[in-house]
Amino acid sequence: MACLAMPVWAAHAYGQFGDVRYPAGFAHFSYVNPQAPKGGEITLVPPTRQSNFDKYNPFTLKGSAPPGMLSMVFDTLLVGNMDEPTTAYGLLASDVLVAPDRLSATFTLNPLARFHNGDPVLAADVKHSFERITSKQAAPQYRTYFGEVKSATVLSERQIRFDFQRPNRELPLIVGTLPVFSRQWGWQAGAHKPLDQLVTDMPIASGPYRIGPVQFGRDVTYVRDVNYWARDLNVRKGLFNFDRITYKIYKDSTAQLEAFKAGEFDYMQSFVAREWARAYTGRPFDRGELLKAELPHGNAGDFQGFQFNLRREKFQDVRVRQAMALAMDFEWLNRQLFYNAYTRVRGYFVASDFEAKGRPGADELPLLEHLRALLPAAVWDADVPQPPATELAADSGHTLRDHLRQARDLLAKAGWTYRDGALRNAKGQPMVLEFLDSSGSMGRVVTPFAKNLEKLGIQVQYKVIDFALLQKRMDVFDFDVVSNRTVGSEAPGTELLERFGSKSADAEGSGNVLGLKDPAVDALLDKVVSATTRPQLVASLRALDRVLRHGHYVVPHWYGAVHRVSWRAAAFDRPEVLPRYYQPEALVTTVWWSPSAKRP
Repeated sequence: MACLAMPVWAAHAYGQFGDVRYPAGFAHFSYVNPQAPKGGEITLVPPTRQSNFDKYNPFTLKGSAPPGMLSMVFDTLLVGNMDEPTTAYGLLASDVLVAPDRLSATFTLNPLARFHNGDPVLAADVKHSFERITSKQAAPQYRTYFGEVKSATVLSERQIRFDFQRPNRELPLIVGTLPVFSRQWGWQAGAHKPLDQLVTDMPIASGPYRIGPVQFGRDVTYVRDVNYWARDLNVRKGLFNFDRITYKIYKDSTAQLEAFKAGEFDYMQSFVAREWARAYTGRPFDRGELLKAELPHGNAGDFQGFQFNLRREKFQDVRVRQAMALAMDFEWLNRQLFYNAYTRVRGYFVASDFEAKGRPGADELPLLEHLRALLPAAVWDADVPQPPATELAADSGHTLRDHLRQARDLLAKAGWTYRDGALRNAKGQPMVLEFLDSSGSMGRVVTPFAKNLEKLGIQVQYKVIDFALLQKRMDVFDFDVVSNRTVGSEAPGTELLERFGSKSADAEGSGNVLGLKDPAVDALLDKVVSATTRPQLVASLRALDRVLRHGHYVVPHWYGAVHRVSWRAAAFDRPEVLPRYYQPEALVTTVWWSPSAKRP
């Protein structure tokens, strides 16, 4: 195993900062049951607000692919685990070799690797997958995510080299996540169909499951491949134990919960505190048929908030955005609606080492000094901004009335004053905010928030629309304000280019929901992706968090410290030990098993 002092990395695994827990030839990951029986079936619902699916291709912008498809059907070169956030082990690739200058990584494919049609997985297939996913026919986030990968070169039948634009310790991990599919997918009449024309063509991949019975828009079943090439591989030992995994789609959240109680599916996760406290009750729970638990985890907190569309002129003044944030009383919401179950989101890297605090530290100052001309003086002269807190918070002497007065003054300085029954700009145009929601669950939050905004003269429109329509409107930037959640990461990196980078701001379907274009942010993103040590990564992310928070681009929401999940008691067995970093859906579908299955 190469160590940090050595100029090259060649091993069964790759760690961004040299930390690899499991040695070559390890038996299995510590949190799995290697003797877990295979068999049985489960039915669940996606944890997202997805209300439909109409294609099998997860790599294109138009349409919606079935939930769970990428992890079930497509294998990758490397695979991570739930205990190490910056390390991945060989899956399709049995070996990864990083050049001394870190400008390339060479992957040697496992000779056992096979696609579902029986063909071997070859370097030409990997190159084909990379070039198709990063083409203009694919969704734009892939081009951003793999944007620093310059090229892929086939060296031999089972060896491929990826060349990078610059040294970046994360890039071997980025390339390792590449979903690989066969060159035969879409091959027709001697030519490949364009990727964006592969809609209902069944993917030819190499993952643990194949697509089984499907009712488009209603449910999809994945059937375990009994001949899965990696079933005995250490990185797959004790995983993917169910013979059949079905996802059901419900358009209404209330109907979904009632269907769960009636036995129509086996597992779901709750994201609404009131629902968890008041609706996850009744005879099935009293009889022990349904179980519920708050599972602890070590994840960084999820970032969630009302995000402004900076492409709209009315949101381009920071004082306007800051004023609107002052109108939300989180302490009241937490007490009256959330059963005090949540903690306020303060920064973009929630509950992690990357969250900025106080004034810039010695590690941040060198990064920020070069950007002094681009940043407000407050970045150095004041503590990092905190969400406004009312008197219900122990450390606040302010009331909501105080905050609304501050908001009124900020709006006036930005050119918005109350006259003729509304808050208007110099042109006489009223301030109108449209909040979009796909589930209706945010209505009880938007309603008191809207009442406070209306006291400032702001007109609020709250619209509940289908998830597919919401996604389409977000893809083409046709919105004012949306509630958006980003899963926390223990090692944020290249994905932030897609979320905050200027290059992605105008690309339809990009993850830059805000439409943020800021040269200072771009410069700090460059420092994030080029960090060579963990301390460098921490410093650059804290500086980025600080600059973003001074921009007041969102009205921050809240996060929970546990996963609230419920399941049918007869459907699952599970190991006693929980991994440190995990999402519950992945835990259920990969680590748990059926009590009715027979051990081999």
